[in-house]
Amino acid sequence: MNSNLTTKWNKCLEIIRDNVSKATFNTLFADIEPLKYEDNTLTIQVKSNFVYEFLEGNFVDLLRSTLFKVMGNGTQLMYSILTDKDNNRSVVVGTENYGSNGSGNSGNSAPKAMQESIQDLDSMLINKYTFDNFVEGVSNRLSRSVAISVADRPGRAFNPLFIHGTSGVGKTHLINAIGMRIKELHPELRVLYISAHLFQVQYTDSILQKNFNDFMRFYQSIDVLIIDDIQEFAGLQRTQNAFFHIFNHLHLNGKQLIMTSDRSPAQLQGMEERLITRFKWGMTAEIEKPDIELRKSILRNKSYKDGLEFPEEVISYIAEHVNASIRDLEGIVVSIMARSTINNEAIDTNLARRIIGDFSNYEKKELTIEDIVKKVADYYGVEPESINTRSRKREVVLVRQVAMYFAKKYLDLSTAKIGLYIGNRDHATVLHACKTVANLADTDKQFRTELSEIENSLQCA
Repeated sequence: MNSNLTTKWNKCLEIIRDNVSKATFNTLFADIEPLKYEDNTLTIQVKSNFVYEFLEGNFVDLLRSTLFKVMGNGTQLMYSILTDKDNNRSVVVGTENYGSNGSGNSGNSAPKAMQESIQDLDSMLINKYTFDNFVEGVSNRLSRSVAISVADRPGRAFNPLFIHGTSGVGKTHLINAIGMRIKELHPELRVLYISAHLFQVQYTDSILQKNFNDFMRFYQSIDVLIIDDIQEFAGLQRTQNAFFHIFNHLHLNGKQLIMTSDRSPAQLQGMEERLITRFKWGMTAEIEKPDIELRKSILRNKSYKDGLEFPEEVISYIAEHVNASIRDLEGIVVSIMARSTINNEAIDTNLARRIIGDFSNYEKKELTIEDIVKKVADYYGVEPESINTRSRKREVVLVRQVAMYFAKKYLDLSTAKIGLYIGNRDHATVLHACKTVANLADTDKQFRTELSEIENSLQCA
């Protein structure tokens, strides 16, 4: 890294540190790396899209004034968003507030030249996920069967394929297995796996870099498009519009579309009805949480694959006491193996009991925005549906603001999405609500008690 650039960025950090709280600095700014400074444009690397959105939404003026002071008036800003830490993949986007000089590229995973051959196309599939190591049980048998049919006859069987289920049940594994099998059986096809989040980043980048037509041509050239976590499109109307036209083009031309979501099409909020209708055109399959027999099979498979054999009583004990996702079960196995290897402890039910105690939060249901709205509404005796009306009644406004406050505190959602889900408001309304609740809590002891009681109920949800 250029030492002069490092010195200048450190000066920027000194100014920023004096203008934000310690917690904010450590969370948002401390890990930022300056990558390059060319053509009066500074490119910085941030560790996630959440950090990018938060900086853009709350600190862009501070960044602008700081860069102007240290690096000169008119300094432009670009973000390199780390999207895959394991493979060091990132995408570069500009900022609407600054504009863009158009010189950035979109990283290893963004659409490249439209004329690239099948051999040159990076499918972005996760190679370790195959049908061979996908453990089958009652909860996923239908989805696996349908997935194999799609892999054998892409574009002809179950198109589109929409797979849904809670986090950690194996959706990502299954759709990557489809992609891997298609590449094996049909090497002539262009296969692409991508997260909805990365698709959205690429779309935004194409607008800022003025290469939207290239973006569309690239996606319309794909034979098998696999999109993970499609619910991330909620509230992103322009991204949805672009995907709508891509979907129509691919489906009309007999190309295969595969999508996953944490909920069924009927339960998707913030999604255009015309898209939801298309999601239902083909096959919708749910992967449920694994039953006890599948949990045992997963544990046996994981321990065997990692080179250790767990006693059957340990397998049974874990399966009976951890009613969670596949990801959680595998995490338990890794922890037991680490403790056994490092401390030379026997793998028995006593060790399993201690490890599961350390993972006590695994049993807790993941908090959702629906949970927050219901808890707050119940606490104040208001119907949850009322927050989506235009009512200005004091109690309805209060529920809406408190729900926004806790959603921003506990959920990894942008303020725009929170506003969409809670009352169909904009991001400015959410920021105002959070500020109002925080100010009231500072001055009203009774209100602080109410917030504390609601927060306790959320933590027990």
